[in-house]
Amino acid sequence: METFTAARVVREYVRELDAPRERVFPLLCPVREYEWIEPWRCDLVYAASGVAEAGCVFRTDFPGDCGPEVWVVSRYEPPCRIEFVRVGAHCAVKMEIALEELPGSRTRSRWRHEHTGLDAAGNAWLAGRDAAAHDRDMQVLLDMLAHFLDTGRMLPLAQAAGPDGVACYGAGRNG
Repeated sequence: METFTAARVVREYVRELDAPRERVFPLLCPVREYEWIEPWRCDLVYAASGVAEAGCVFRTDFPGDCGPEVWVVSRYEPPCRIEFVRVGAHCAVKMEIALEELPGSRTRSRWRHEHTGLDAAGNAWLAGRDAAAHDRDMQVLLDMLAHFLDTGRMLPLAQAAGPDGVACYGAGRNG
C-alpha cells in the first residue's frame, strides 16, 4: 500500500476597509455574499436563522476550484471573527477571518487560509496555486467588498478583475 503525504499551504492576506467592523461582519455570510460577490453561488443546507451562524452549513462548486465543497461555520464571534471549515473530495480548508477595529470607523481584515491536500489531486491543485495568485484573488475579493461598503452596489467581476481577467473567490479560484 502506497503512503500518502498531504500537502499543506497557508496563505494570509490583510486589508484595511473604510467601514466599522459592525458593518463588515454581517456581509461575511453565504446569504449576504450574493449582494457583493459576482458570481457567488451556494446551496444553503442549514442555518436556523437563515444567515451565517455557528454551525451554518452550505455547499459551493466553482469552476477552477478544487471541486465541490461543503462549508461549515466553525467559529462565529460577531463582529470580530468568523471561521469556516471547507471540505471537498480533494482538499480541506480552514478559513479564518478576523476583523480588528481601527480609529476613524475603519477595520483591518485578516484572512487566513490553511489548505490541506486530501489526495494526490488535491496536492497537485495546491502546487499550482502560488502566493501571487492567492494575493490577486484576495485583492479582487476585497475590492468587491470595499466597493460594496463604499457604494452599496456590487462591483462587477470584470471591473474588479481588471484587464488580466483574474478570477476570484467564488468566481473560479478560491483563496
